[in-house]
Amino acid sequence: MARAATTSDAFNAIAEPQRREILVLLRFGERPVTDLARDLGMTQPQASKHLRVLREVGLVRVRGAGKQRLYGLDARGLRPLHEWLGGFERFWSESFDRLDEYVQELRQARQEGPHNGDDQ
Repeated sequence: MARAATTSDAFNAIAEPQRREILVLLRFGERPVTDLARDLGMTQPQASKHLRVLREVGLVRVRGAGKQRLYGLDARGLRPLHEWLGGFERFWSESFDRLDEYVQELRQARQEGPHNGDDQ
């Protein structure tokens, strides 16, 4: 099976950890590439390369502000990722319910004290 190109598939684009880190930083608002590069400990050309990929798959948008170019998240591009991940909500909800039941059983057992088998 052929692998989708990084520049056309959002899931392939975010498979690269530094691109995910860029998206996390952009959650807090628009940032110029120099700030992103500094916070990620990479060169500006490296950050620009990652931003280009994220922009090409529609996860990031850019706008000019004076001499700077500010990068921000593009909600339209993030929507398919959010919708796909949303399909796992039921799984997590059921997992947390089972975990809650297990914790309640442990608490109940602790309140009842150690069971040493002398009941007979």
